[in-house]
Amino acid sequence: MGLLSLAIWTPIVFGAVLLALGRDEQARAVRWIALVGSIVSFLVTLPLYGGFRNGTAEMQFVEKAPWIETFNINYHLGLDGLSFWFVLLTAFITVVVVISAWEAITERVNQYMGAFLILSGLMIGVFCALDAMLFYVFFEATLIPMYLIIGVWGGPNKIYAAFKFFLYTLLGSLLMLIALIYLYGASGGSFDIATWHKLPLPMTAQTLLFFAFFAAFAVKVPMWPVHTWLPDVHVEAPTGGSAVLAAIMLKLGAYGFLRFSMPIAPDASREWDWFIIALSIIAVIYVGLVALVQQDMKKLVAYSSVAHMGFVTLGFFIFSPLGVAGGLVQMIAHGFVSAAMFLCIGVLYDRVHSRQIASYGGVVNTMPNFAAFALLFAMANCGLPATAGFVGEWMVILGTVKANFWLGLAAASALIWGAAYTLWMYKRVYLGPVANDHVRQLSDINAREFLMLGLLAIATLYMGIHPKPFTDVMDASVANLLQHVAASKLN
Repeated sequence: MGLLSLAIWTPIVFGAVLLALGRDEQARAVRWIALVGSIVSFLVTLPLYGGFRNGTAEMQFVEKAPWIETFNINYHLGLDGLSFWFVLLTAFITVVVVISAWEAITERVNQYMGAFLILSGLMIGVFCALDAMLFYVFFEATLIPMYLIIGVWGGPNKIYAAFKFFLYTLLGSLLMLIALIYLYGASGGSFDIATWHKLPLPMTAQTLLFFAFFAAFAVKVPMWPVHTWLPDVHVEAPTGGSAVLAAIMLKLGAYGFLRFSMPIAPDASREWDWFIIALSIIAVIYVGLVALVQQDMKKLVAYSSVAHMGFVTLGFFIFSPLGVAGGLVQMIAHGFVSAAMFLCIGVLYDRVHSRQIASYGGVVNTMPNFAAFALLFAMANCGLPATAGFVGEWMVILGTVKANFWLGLAAASALIWGAAYTLWMYKRVYLGPVANDHVRQLSDINAREFLMLGLLAIATLYMGIHPKPFTDVMDASVANLLQHVAASKLN
């Protein structure tokens, strides 16, 4: 079995074992098996870093075997600089989420942990798939465990939120399926994504394909105005569900633009870049302002995610190496920072059982260690230099200014809104005198919570101080993608 198959199937097998364990009397053993499974699943991805060759845009660690031969569908896996970091990020975040749920989840523990491990393997499969139908199967299969995580362990309106999440994402994906079937016919019966990249498609076909893919990926990102499902889902989802949704699942949509929309419909991508850029700028500015007035911490961070992902799509569609690489870096950084923000909210919710900002005040007086972590992640969310949140945003802003100064200025304004809503929340929750008895009785984070937040703090600082290992991996693939888009431009 190849390294990519190990990365995909190790967490899925551990997840299946957990589902078979059954009753909550075995919860302690379940938690340890889940932790071991997540750590092993992360460790099997590490040889990918040692074996990955920088400086080439070729697919690496390729595995190919026939799957459904009648339709020429293959089990075809591979990694390049566009997808590499998301495999490691997914496995890493899964470890953190398992640690976060150690005490918070007390019912159906085996199903909760099993769902997360299976979800982890399916998401890694999305990033590794080189066969379009295999990609589609993994892409859609991720909905099932996340639907259950929200619908079983969520808040009071969990069924509504789970249904809304499933309906939005499934409807968008149906248009993508139609596009895949069209491309299968246009390519003479192949689902190989690399073959589709070379198809000489007319402009009308490219435009229809572009919007079919847009329907699937824009909802997943989510872009404005199809973002409305995200705040509802985040508010109702358990803490681990929110962390994985923000850190990884939103990235599936952005990744789809790079793997499908831009290389398969390059001329349409150029033709409609203004449309994506406009939606991205609206997300960056307008949704940032919406975040500023939220009273629920989870809703605030949910809207913050929409604004930050606006940077990603903006970077992609200015078609510059700095912009695309910046968008990718922003995706990774947002994975660390958004997961940390939601887990910090989870730490408070486990103690006070409220996500309302008004329920807190002066937390730094009773939880100084925790407040220090929260401050680091708040600063990273603002885009403070030397944190992961700065690097990608700065690259996108630089790339946008080079393309159009006024667009760059509009994008840069997001740093102001980001600082405004994040620091406003931090001030009201953590600073000042102790606001009430609930805050007075709070206990600081324990060793498990310190480890969980410490891992994310190290990742956030390391990426902010030394981003070169991240950008070195993606540079060749970014250059190759942009060269492909430019070379196929219709004259």
